[in-house]
Amino acid sequence: MTIKYDLNGLIPAIIQDSITKNVLMLGYMNEDAYNKTLETKQVTFFSRSKQRLWTKGEESGNFLNLVDIKNDCDNDTLLIQVNPVGPTCHKGTDTCWQEENTSSYGFFSTLENVITERVANKDTQKSYVASLFSKGINKVAQKVGEEAVETVIEAMDNNDELFLYESADLLFHYLMLLQAKGFTLKDIETELKGRHK
Repeated sequence: MTIKYDLNGLIPAIIQDSITKNVLMLGYMNEDAYNKTLETKQVTFFSRSKQRLWTKGEESGNFLNLVDIKNDCDNDTLLIQVNPVGPTCHKGTDTCWQEENTSSYGFFSTLENVITERVANKDTQKSYVASLFSKGINKVAQKVGEEAVETVIEAMDNNDELFLYESADLLFHYLMLLQAKGFTLKDIETELKGRHK
C-alpha cells in the first residue's frame, strides 16, 4: 500500500467501528505505528504530545482490534476498521464526540422504528402493525409461522420474485415478533456474536 506521510512523517487515521460504521476517533500514525498495528493487530498511533508510539488501550485495556485498513484516493488518509474493546474515548464514551455506539442495520433499523411508532399510536383502523399487535403475541407469532412456510414453499419454486416477496414478509413480521417479545436486532446480534468463534 502506498502511503503519503506528511512532512512530519505522519498520516491521519480515521478509526471506524467495523460493525456499526460509527466513526470512533481520529489519530495519527507514523511508519512505525502503522507497522506495529499490522504486526500486533491492535491499533497503535504516534502520540504527538508524548512523542512516542502509543497503543490504544495500553493503560485502559480498551484496545482497538484491527479488522481492516484502507487508504483514501490520495493515499494521505487511512480508514481503519476495528472491533473496539470498551469505550474508545478516554472520557468513557464510545466515540470521541461523546456519542454512544448504537448498531445500525440500515433500513431494518428504520423498520424497527416504524413498528415501534405504529404500536405506540395504537391506530388499529389505519395501521396493520397496530392491528396485529392488538390481537396479542400469539397472533404475531402465528403470522411469522405462516410467512416462514410461504417462504419455504417459494424457495422450492423457480420464481425468485415471489421468493423475495415472501422473504420480505417473513423478515418484517419477525421484526414485529422481536418487539412483541421486548427484543431488537441488537439482541440478536449480541447472541450471534456470542456464538461466533
